[in-house]
Amino acid sequence: MLYAVLCYNDENAVTAWTKEEDDACMARLAKVQAAMKAKGKLGPVVRLQPTTSATTLRKSSGEPLILDGPFAETKEQFLGFYIADCETLDQAIAFAKDLAIANPGLGSYEIRPVSLFLPSEMASQAVEQA
Repeated sequence: MLYAVLCYNDENAVTAWTKEEDDACMARLAKVQAAMKAKGKLGPVVRLQPTTSATTLRKSSGEPLILDGPFAETKEQFLGFYIADCETLDQAIAFAKDLAIANPGLGSYEIRPVSLFLPSEMASQAVEQA
């Protein structure tokens, strides 16, 4: 089963880290990632740019509205995610716990099962089967 491990934290706290603090955190996270990668269980790992660089398309009954910045004002921001191939939810939780130990401060990790949606691959498979 694929799981998304979504990373949330106070963006202001994280962006206040010195380069050395950020590099040290990323090095600790890299060790956790390396263990999953060695097992062939780690998919994409994404660190999002700051919310100040975000653009939001807000749906409405009329024409969509394009806004600068994130959709919602919250104490924690969505800062990135991992895709991990874990046999059980307990394994995904263990991976998230390892990430939490490697990453100082507050914040949270949200763990969600993932269903792949690959329409282009599905279309090409249909053509091959025909």
